[in-house]
Amino acid sequence: MKKILIALLAFFIVSPMMAHQTGVQKNEETVLRHTLKNGLRVVIIRNPLAPVVTTEINYLVGSNEAPKGFPGMAHAQEHMMFRGSPELSADQLADISAAMGGDFNADTRQMVTQYFFTVPTEDLDIALHIGAIRMRGVLDSEKLWEKERGAIEQEVSRDLSNPQYVFYKKLLAAMFKGTPYAHDALGTKASFDKTTGTMLKKFHDSWYAPNNAILVIVGRVNPQKALTMVEKYFGDIPAKKLPPRPVIQLQPVKPDTLHLKTDLPYGLAIVSFRMPGTDSPDYAAAQVLSDVLSNHRGKLYALVPEGKALYTGFSMSGLRKAGIGFGIAVFPRGGNAEKLLQEVTSVLSSEVKNGVNPDLVKAAKLHEISSFEFQKNSVSGLANVWSEALAVEGRQSPEEDLQAIERVTVEDVNRVARKYLDMNHAIVAILTPQSSGKPISRKGFGGAESFAPKNPKPVKLPEWAEKAMGRLVVPQSIVNPTVTTLPNGIRLIVQPEHISNTVTIYGGIKNQPDLETPKGKEGVDAVLDQLFNYGSTTLNRIQFQKALDDIGANESAGSSFLLQVLSNHFERGVQLLADNEIHPALPNRAFMIIQRQTAAMVAGQLKSPDYLFSKAIKTSLLPKGDPALRHATPASVMSLKMQDVKDYYQTVFRPDLATIVVIGNITPEKAKTVIEKYFGNWKATGKKPNVEFSPVPMNKASQTHVPDVSRVQDRVALAENLELTRSNPDYYALQVGNHVLGGAFYATRLFRDLRENSGLVYYVSSSFNIGKHRSNYMVNYGCNPSNVVKAKDIVVKDLKQMQKEEVTEKELKMAKSILLRQITLSESSIDDIADGLLSRSLKDLPLNQPVIAAKHYISISAGQVKDAFTKWVHPENLIQVTLGPNPK
Repeated sequence: MKKILIALLAFFIVSPMMAHQTGVQKNEETVLRHTLKNGLRVVIIRNPLAPVVTTEINYLVGSNEAPKGFPGMAHAQEHMMFRGSPELSADQLADISAAMGGDFNADTRQMVTQYFFTVPTEDLDIALHIGAIRMRGVLDSEKLWEKERGAIEQEVSRDLSNPQYVFYKKLLAAMFKGTPYAHDALGTKASFDKTTGTMLKKFHDSWYAPNNAILVIVGRVNPQKALTMVEKYFGDIPAKKLPPRPVIQLQPVKPDTLHLKTDLPYGLAIVSFRMPGTDSPDYAAAQVLSDVLSNHRGKLYALVPEGKALYTGFSMSGLRKAGIGFGIAVFPRGGNAEKLLQEVTSVLSSEVKNGVNPDLVKAAKLHEISSFEFQKNSVSGLANVWSEALAVEGRQSPEEDLQAIERVTVEDVNRVARKYLDMNHAIVAILTPQSSGKPISRKGFGGAESFAPKNPKPVKLPEWAEKAMGRLVVPQSIVNPTVTTLPNGIRLIVQPEHISNTVTIYGGIKNQPDLETPKGKEGVDAVLDQLFNYGSTTLNRIQFQKALDDIGANESAGSSFLLQVLSNHFERGVQLLADNEIHPALPNRAFMIIQRQTAAMVAGQLKSPDYLFSKAIKTSLLPKGDPALRHATPASVMSLKMQDVKDYYQTVFRPDLATIVVIGNITPEKAKTVIEKYFGNWKATGKKPNVEFSPVPMNKASQTHVPDVSRVQDRVALAENLELTRSNPDYYALQVGNHVLGGAFYATRLFRDLRENSGLVYYVSSSFNIGKHRSNYMVNYGCNPSNVVKAKDIVVKDLKQMQKEEVTEKELKMAKSILLRQITLSESSIDDIADGLLSRSLKDLPLNQPVIAAKHYISISAGQVKDAFTKWVHPENLIQVTLGPNPK
């Protein structure tokens, strides 16, 4: 349920504030600042975690500066930056960025447009060269815009198919009426139909200037040498006279109530307020207030254990002149939304009237300090944090936010609560879940008409890029863990990293609920998962959360468990994690509440479009009666007894099926001592359960349509079972071939054919999911209903082409380059390293599997790719499942 807030928060956008910096400075944190003569502000932060670097160019322009009637102009220009520049064509750009690992993207918001590029450190000069070329100029021809218009309108259709996004648009319009904040950066189909290449070119020429940009570089670099590269590529780009910026003149918020439908399996009751913006002296206190209201010891979250809500929380996002804060409560299908809304407003009003709990203010500030330290654990994440601080909030560094939060007092928080949590100017909303129609299945495959494009012509790259792409070597991994098996069977993996004063634990237990759940007890795993939130046998829910708050730690227990803690609190954090994982409280009163909540959630889920879409894919691929088709029902959940939960826990939660990964500022010796101290007494009883599915036969082609009245765009999945398994050497040839097909934007066949050349889709993905005993191949894309068959025909054509002809030498080299560099990029964050180690351990793969794979990839030939696709992929067996309007 925690994902609910995260998903909704993704829609709330913040905006930039310009700041001024001159001269060259270098502080103790190895931060180098410099402003070029043309006005380009450069900040270089050395982060030696991995041989990786992220460049993030922040243009201080967004939807606020869009011409009247064209709200998506900045967004459209962001798209067109990938369509080529006078010195670099779109195909060249795609090939180069793919060869660097494919971690190349962009984002447009109200007051900033950002371009991200994460590459191996040795390729920094290429990333900077590309950024400078695109700053100098862009093509923006009518012909190229005509092609890209289709793709961006598909993006509009996709977002308008999300009821939460529709709510967000309505909220912005009501909260910021009469200002540029009243619309987001997405744009509309009608405005894009009126947009021309000439208009886009004018927008670029007006706003894309060095004196309107901030370049952030983070990674294992020599800051002074990196600055020399920046001077080389950006130094002679002329500054420009910038147009005037719009003035934000806020009007009082008029209270309103919004009623919308959602395709989620649950409903949302939301109370929204206008909050201070990032340039307000109240902003830091408002951040602390948001954390206080979200704390699981708080009154708002108390609605969950009281059985009044499935989940609650409070979140805030700041624009420059104002922000949005919103309290969310989740209710089941058929629940009393109005009553829940009253409960939420009552809690918030009580906090305003009586004041917040001072201990929760202290906890919020400590968590912010911990969060600040954890920001160092990702190269690209740290680049984003610095970009937010400089380009979005107008700070000199992220530390300014932390310093402001440290100064916040309880009195500040209460004053801000009284000022901004004003029910007389609140906008409330209720999103009610609606059912999908019944899935409609049809036999057969394909359409009569073919829209498959011709093969793309080879692209000649600039000499400066060709040399870099020629490097095909096995990357040197920085991951070299110490591995121990404890006496009780726990596999302990320790990877010391000293980039920050933090330690993270990723843990997992090999399990498969569909195989381990007794017949008629479906849903017991979901009930148990929620019960872990109620503390341990020694500390109740409130006491346990306070213990975590006292050390600023984040923890979650279950079949997958996690601990994030400052290094000096490692032992106490492990003690709490082990107590929760091995001795969960499992209170009977909480069980009864969670049982009812889960049954209500399941009732909604069984009717939700996303669930029916997923179920249709499984039903089309798997034989009748397969255990993977099992699912909970309200009846199976309500039939559970507390003893069923305890029995399931004893069966599944075993140390001899567990892996614990410890990564961070700690020695292997100390990690082993502490883990063994608190997890060493965990004992397994009985026989190990079966956690591996048996093989399944090949599927037959079919078509299924799952109606969803909330969508204007279709979501499409094409899939088939495969007979090979993970141990088959053809696995590597298929992976190489898949990176010829997809996964690297315009540099791969599916992206070129479905998006660049035809504009039929906004996104397309292709993946081989190869397991121990079961495997499948899947293609996913989104498009208008009229384009479903056209896009599918292109996918089938591309698959058959892989079987008919060998991929070109250039494509083969490109795919290998992508795969090899992605191995390096996968080690650029603590979370990615830990997640990779845990995943490989639970799948019984060697921990150095990426290096093993690299050696295979380098030796793969075009003939091996063709043979593998011919042997294992059968386009005639693809099932098609469509979610949304009926394909035409």
